[in-house]
Amino acid sequence: MQSDQTRLLALALYEIRVLLAGYLGSNVDAPMSIRVAAHIAYALHNEAETAFNNVDFQVEHARSKIAAIDQILGVTDGSALLDRLDIHTSVMPNTPRTG
Repeated sequence: MQSDQTRLLALALYEIRVLLAGYLGSNVDAPMSIRVAAHIAYALHNEAETAFNNVDFQVEHARSKIAAIDQILGVTDGSALLDRLDIHTSVMPNTPRTG
């Protein structure tokens, strides 16, 4: 069962996807940061809905969707996000962080 924290974040991401729907596509006249945000939210909206409904999802499928953003928009934001995820998941859980 998902925690209330996970469900709240999932619901917020789903709502962000709805709000940014008009910025999807490869030919949208908007700042690239807004377009990337729209595509990230769109890529993960099914997973957000799944998490909200207390069901696990396949992380590798979500990773593939995020990676596709770079090809759609000609950016490197998707791979940069995944790199950050890889860095943070390689840190041992419950290890105090310094700095």
